[in-house]
Amino acid sequence: MDPRDGQPRDAPSPFARESIALRFAVFFLVSAGFTTIYLVQPVLPVLRLEFGVDEARASWTVSAVVLGIALSNLPFGRIADLHPVKPIIAAGGSAVAVFGLVCALTRSMELMIACRFLQGLFLPALTTCIAAYLSRSLPAQRLNVMMGSYVAATVVGGLSGRLIGGWIHPPLHWRYAFVTASVLVTAATLIALKALPGEKGARPESSQDGGFPELIRRTDLLRIYSVGFSAFFVFSALFNYLPFYLSGEPFRASTNLITLMYLAYTIGVFIAPLSGRVSNRYGNGVTMVLGASILGGSLGLTHIARMGFVALGLGGVCLGFFSVHSAAVGSMNRRLSRSRGRANSLYIMIYYLGGSAGITLCGYGYQLFGWIGVTGLGLLMVANILAIGLVEIRQRGPEDAA
Repeated sequence: MDPRDGQPRDAPSPFARESIALRFAVFFLVSAGFTTIYLVQPVLPVLRLEFGVDEARASWTVSAVVLGIALSNLPFGRIADLHPVKPIIAAGGSAVAVFGLVCALTRSMELMIACRFLQGLFLPALTTCIAAYLSRSLPAQRLNVMMGSYVAATVVGGLSGRLIGGWIHPPLHWRYAFVTASVLVTAATLIALKALPGEKGARPESSQDGGFPELIRRTDLLRIYSVGFSAFFVFSALFNYLPFYLSGEPFRASTNLITLMYLAYTIGVFIAPLSGRVSNRYGNGVTMVLGASILGGSLGLTHIARMGFVALGLGGVCLGFFSVHSAAVGSMNRRLSRSRGRANSLYIMIYYLGGSAGITLCGYGYQLFGWIGVTGLGLLMVANILAIGLVEIRQRGPEDAA
């Protein structure tokens, strides 16, 4: 056993000659997958008018993808644990690209929502499966580096999807954004299939990990899952209904300007590692409380009818959200000595269910009460995060110590 990375000396990692090309392949695949999720978010008001639907119905073009990811994340994680990942990536990339092209061509909102849901079902083949593949193939030191690139790719993909959807629309048409995204997914899939080292056949299931029933019986983990659900509920809903809010009175903002506001998302690249350091020093509970406080205050700031204050509020929302999300994931993993893969996949499932629920419920809130219907429901979720953060502070144990 090599003490530097825990790998047997006679069984070198397939990534022993890890290259820039390999890192690029993983980064490109993950970011292309995440680009698909939020592609239509900046042009939701355009979709509403073109298809003759209300805000809630138009928003299903986003929430359907998120719901699909939530439902298929666990099954794909299971498949990736038992079978070689390359055929899974090939099938998933093909499905996401094809359904994206159907969205570009359809004149039916129902068909578009159905295809967006199917895209969500297959996206974990590109994201969850590659993460599982890396975790079992890389030694610890290389895994930390690669997963850092993975997290950065999720942020870049989430932002680039919004930018492609918002900035391609004015000179061309929003349908070209789907074509662009499908081309990116296809290219990323082909590059990944070429760059990733091959694997042997199916692997037997490990009997040493605890099952999902054991995880969901733990109240400390359920609290953390609730934090992830609540945080993504607020974040998804706010950025989903932002185009409707800013395109109306008193802002009457253009699609280009609305898209520009999504650049606040880049805060996540910097705040996630910083919040990790804060959590290491003061505890995850403190980070949750601080993040929830910033998140709640920033929601209020978006009600000031000046674009500068809205932009400042969105920056604060991103700062608070990524702080809370990072603290929740850190707190969960510090509590686990086994079943980390299943615990994380369960967290991701509940996290995305929170995003889908936020978009769906806040759609009705927006129709009934306007922007305050979105932020009001968001504040209820923030209160839940704040309460759990205070519980975490009181119950801080040795695993949270710096």
